[in-house]
Amino acid sequence: MNGKACCTPESRVPKPDAAICADIIFARTILGSTEGMQLIAGGEFLMGNDRSYGFPGDGEGPVHRVRLSPFWLDETTVTNEQFNAFVNATGYKTEAERIGWSFVFIGHLARSEIEQIGRLFVQGSEWWCRLDGATWRHPEGRGSNIKNRWKHPVVQVSWTDAQAYCQWAGKRLPTEAEWECAARGGLGPGHRFPWGEELEPNGKHRMNVWQGEFPLHNTQADGYFGTAPARSFSANGFRIYNMTGNVWEWCWDYFSPDYYRHSPEENPLGPLCGDRRVMRGGSYLCHASYCNRYRVDARSSNTPDSSTTNLGFRCARDVAQH
Repeated sequence: MNGKACCTPESRVPKPDAAICADIIFARTILGSTEGMQLIAGGEFLMGNDRSYGFPGDGEGPVHRVRLSPFWLDETTVTNEQFNAFVNATGYKTEAERIGWSFVFIGHLARSEIEQIGRLFVQGSEWWCRLDGATWRHPEGRGSNIKNRWKHPVVQVSWTDAQAYCQWAGKRLPTEAEWECAARGGLGPGHRFPWGEELEPNGKHRMNVWQGEFPLHNTQADGYFGTAPARSFSANGFRIYNMTGNVWEWCWDYFSPDYYRHSPEENPLGPLCGDRRVMRGGSYLCHASYCNRYRVDARSSNTPDSSTTNLGFRCARDVAQH
């Protein structure tokens, strides 16, 4: 099973057959505060994966050389507390709030809720369901809230919502290349995870992913069933937290499985056209038996209007040139 639909459900809004070309132009910015960010030196690194554990349909290869300008990156994903400040300042309504529903993992629902919404399961990935009232304030539906999750990643935000937050903060979404460079933590090629090659070095959990049998039983051996606080576990070599596991993260780029075959070496920005945006890092629902995308070189995507209980983002910012 290649796991694409199980990572995050497909778009809820039908798209035209033709690909959408960039209606939002990538813009560099040096306006936002760098508090809570780390300076990534950029430079040259090898991006991608040619090994057998990858998914060819995701376009993880070929491994190719990339050169990046220095950039700043948030140490953590944007939290509920930070997103709440944005909403309070601007009155912004997320796409899930405007549409009235979003995607929720069935394991987070009470049995009574499951019985009421059985017809709204995602076909082929029945652990996902469409739920009325699921928003960033109520990630698992109207009966849930974030009052004890202010330091957790904000979820139920679309790419469009993430872009709006970044613009308010004077920042931007990281490019896919920037994201992978930062996730590698200076270790270079040949490592699956931000800390090295082993999933659990010395038997120690280093990220929030599914343990046990998916989707029936999670042992919660890493301490979490849903999201973990954004500053959980150990930071990588660049002092960045949770670049794999916990929640998927939106990147700037349109997605194409063929992009690595012709992407430019210097500061790649992704394809000019597409109907999906890149997601990186995997989430608390990832498991080796089906998804195996909780790696620094793994890729996935979703439509920019979609949101789920395991999808968030972090911000980047450019370095002022003196």
